[in-house]
This record gives sequence, structure tokens and C-alpha cells, in this order.
Amino acid sequence: MTIAKPENQGFDAARLARIDPYLKTRYLDSGKLPHAQLLIARGGEIVHFSHQGAAREGGAPVDETTIFRIASMTKPVTSLAFMMLVEEGLVALDTPVHHVLPELKGLGVFKAGGGGVPFQTLPTDEPMRMVDLLRHTSGLTYSFQNRTNVDAAYREGKIENWHGNLTLDEFVAALGGIPLEFSPGAEWNYSVSTDVLGAVVERVSGMKLGDFFAQRIFVPLGMHDTGFTVPADKTDRLADCWAMVQGKGRVMYDRGAESAWSREPRLVSGGGGLVSTALDYHRFCTFFLNRGELGGVRLVSRKTIELMTVNHLPGGSDLHAMSKSLFSETTNAGTGFGLGFAITMDPAKAMMPGSPGEYYWGGMFSTAFFIDPVERLSMVFMTQLSPSMLYPIRRELKTLIYSALAD
Repeated sequence: MTIAKPENQGFDAARLARIDPYLKTRYLDSGKLPHAQLLIARGGEIVHFSHQGAAREGGAPVDETTIFRIASMTKPVTSLAFMMLVEEGLVALDTPVHHVLPELKGLGVFKAGGGGVPFQTLPTDEPMRMVDLLRHTSGLTYSFQNRTNVDAAYREGKIENWHGNLTLDEFVAALGGIPLEFSPGAEWNYSVSTDVLGAVVERVSGMKLGDFFAQRIFVPLGMHDTGFTVPADKTDRLADCWAMVQGKGRVMYDRGAESAWSREPRLVSGGGGLVSTALDYHRFCTFFLNRGELGGVRLVSRKTIELMTVNHLPGGSDLHAMSKSLFSETTNAGTGFGLGFAITMDPAKAMMPGSPGEYYWGGMFSTAFFIDPVERLSMVFMTQLSPSMLYPIRRELKTLIYSALAD
């Protein structure tokens, strides 16, 4: 690993140096975060890579080898896997989902029922299509939304539990018995859509999702520390993970030394199951920045990356107009959604520095990334604390990073 001189990549070194003390004072010394790791790159060249705090309670500090649970930063990986199959002509964005997953055929929109009362449904205006899974307009939801009888049914069935309940095929079958929140394409709702997309990748490719990721994406891109489980010879590198609980403060969620991620999950989650390192995910970001190529290896064409990284919300709408979700990884105004991540359409409406066409996402444990193809800029931020919306750290980091640009 080589760290480039910030000045050679168009950064003001003094301004860049302000970020780590800011993180330390505001988030680590205050006890808000257990640790923090920040990687900033331009044109794929790393210009800043810092580590603060202990990876484990009372243990060694975070370093470049530390492994983190990246949760919903898994979604762009699953989206890429699907688009690889699109390039092969095996499936298309407008393919109805039930053509690949017949368990979802005839799924209707919630009208009444739930809580022990049989559901009543209305027919959908349009079938759920693959593009709806990629952009979260499917009508599916997440159990943690806590706002409708539909997400209550998800909780009652424990269908999102990764260990000890449903397999991926059983998960899809369970969804086939629960109504949609809305007709596909009518609204945006953060949901299990990408987990369903993972099942599509399995059915279309004939490979287990973890095997597809490893053989078709991680090995070719040199992402050797990324996967759904942490091998026994790497478990000492997995950071502790914390959760903020009302009335209790910060409590241990998953201890690295005895982590659930050291075991094979029963439900392989294309929406949130991966672990990775900052360096691995930096390679993934650079692959996108290079429009489908890294180190002489091309996985998809330039045109596929261009298609993935534009707004796909119906009518060119933004999330402010389309989202009724109680939870998302982004602000809504001036923000669209592409094929796997949020898209900045209008920085002024988003009230954040950035470029039109920048794309990004994060995970429930407060990890985050963004890629700005205009400035050739990327960031990977790692920590392990849920829920992710506790602090505005992602917005603050973007502001600090953009303020350090000198060219």
C-alpha cells in the first residue's frame, strides 16, 4: 500500500489533516463511536488512511487489516453481480421478478388484515420487475420500519433472521405470502429488495451467492478479505460491533472473538451480510471509478457502469417525492436512486458539497462510502455502531473532504 502526497492529487494537506482530530474530539473522545477508520482516494490513489481506537474492547488498535461488518454496503456488490448476468443476456432490467422467482407470482398490494386476520389484497398496477429490486421500488419493506401491518408480518415471521430460521429460498417463499406495501414503481421504500435480488443471482447463475461473489468478483478484484463469513485464521482481525440501546447506552452487539460472522449464515443476505476491509472496499470503489475495470481485469463494460450510476426513479423523480420510508441511508431532497446506490442529482437541494452524479451508500453499523466521478474522488469510512442514523458523521465527513480539495 502506497499513500500518495495529498498535494500531488489536488488536496490541501493542512485541510485534510483537520479531519482526524475532528473525528477524535467529536466522536471518539466523547464515546460516541468505539473506533474509526477513514480512507480517502483520488483517481484510485490513496491520499489519506487513518485508524483510531481499539478494534476490540481492551484490545489492539484498528489498523489496515481490521475486518468490519459492512451491512448494506453489500447491496452494490449484489447489484453488480446481477448486472454481470444482464451483460450475459441471461436476464434483463425489465424482466418480471416472478419469471425467475415464481414464489412471488400474483403477489398483491395490502388492503386490509394482519395481526392474525387474513390479509386482503388488491392487484398490482404493474408486475414487480428486476429494476424495482435494484432501485427499491418493489413494494417490499424491512421489518424495522415499524409502521404497517406488512412490516409487522415480517417481524412475526422472523424472515430476516440470518441464523437459525430460513434459507434464501425459504425467505423468498415467505415473502410470497405477505402483501406488498404498494404497487411496484409507485413509491420508494428501503427494503429487502436486494436480498431478493441475491436469490435472483443464485437462480439465474446456478451458483450459490457466496460462490458467485468469490469467484466472479472478489478474487478477480483482489478483495481477499471480503465474504459472508470470517475464516478461522482471520477471526482475530474482526472488530467488535456495538449497538446503541435506549436507556442502556452503548452495548455489545456482536463480539469479534465469538462473532456470528464466524459461522455460515442460514440466510445469505445480499442486502447486508458481507464483511470487508477498507482496503478491499477501496478496490471495489476504484473499480467503479474506472468504469468496470481494475488492474487489467474488466468485469463489466463502461456502459453498464454508466447505466448503474444514473437515477432510475420513475419520471426522473427524487426520494423526497417518492419516499415514505421511515429509514434510509440518505437525505431525500435532490437525491435519486440508481441500480444499487443513491445518486446525487442536485447538490444544492441536498444541501451538501458534491457533484451531480456522485453515488454512495452506507450500512447499519455506520460504515459508508461515496464515489464522485467528476472529481475522481472516493471515500471509505469504517466503524461498528448501530443504528447508523444516530449521528450526522457521513454528512460531516463529506463536507470536510470536499473542503480539502485545492484544485
